Amino acid sequence: MKYGMNLLMWTDTLSDSMLPLLEELKEIGYDVVELPCFDLDNLENYRKWGKRLDELGLERSGTAIRGPDGNMISSDPAVRRRGIEQNKRNLDCCAAAGCKIMAGPFHSALGVFTGKGPTADEWRWGVESMREVAEYADKVGVTLALEYLNRFECYFLNTAADLARFCAEVDHPRCRAMYDTFHSHIEEKNTKKAILALKDYLVHVHISENDRSTPGQGNVRWKETFDALAKIKYDGFMVVEAFGLSLEKLIPATKIWRRMYETERQLAADALQFMKEQVAKRQK
Repeated sequence: MKYGMNLLMWTDTLSDSMLPLLEELKEIGYDVVELPCFDLDNLENYRKWGKRLDELGLERSGTAIRGPDGNMISSDPAVRRRGIEQNKRNLDCCAAAGCKIMAGPFHSALGVFTGKGPTADEWRWGVESMREVAEYADKVGVTLALEYLNRFECYFLNTAADLARFCAEVDHPRCRAMYDTFHSHIEEKNTKKAILALKDYLVHVHISENDRSTPGQGNVRWKETFDALAKIKYDGFMVVEAFGLSLEKLIPATKIWRRMYETERQLAADALQFMKEQVAKRQK
């Protein structure tokens, strides 16, 4: 298992000011950092950071999201094409930084709703669009880890069963799935069944508490989560996704405006200890 920390706890850009934090995460014991890959026009910066992270001995995954102007399930072919091309640029950024995985809900537009569930046309457009993105991902050597979201953030993919069916229909070895404990806590009736539904596609896991603060200190069904991951012999990246108050422009999206942890460093250290303890229990 490789343990990681999502940098959106602190920043949505990569700059020299992040170096002390990266060194600190390595010192705490993390193997992986998850990079925000939102600056689609600055490949050189991602290449630079790929080299720096190699020097620090940190592996990485990348994250991507799509907005209304790049919605790959839009009824407008021009918008769908824009979403495909934006995802390709995201993949270029990930490849430049040496990310093995691009994770996130980049299958559709975040926070856009029609007032009903996905139509047959939207599903077909999504599958066709993602297949082209997956073909490009294969060219650049990055694996897609699609994320299903809770119903308050997305209406296209809301459950593990939805995501498994979507990956099956895209039918490309680079189109794979991630499991996020926060979204599962809201949408799934049975944690074990949700993880088992994704077992043939799962390449990435987000460990996230029900209130988005320190994993292991809230109400997520952690025993069932780690039992099921052990059952399917999951051994990929396990990345903490927590949010706080450091990144002001993320607050409207995460809906977090109160402090729920001592310090960011304490959260990171406690989360790593929690993950390692849970995994170790099931390896005996």
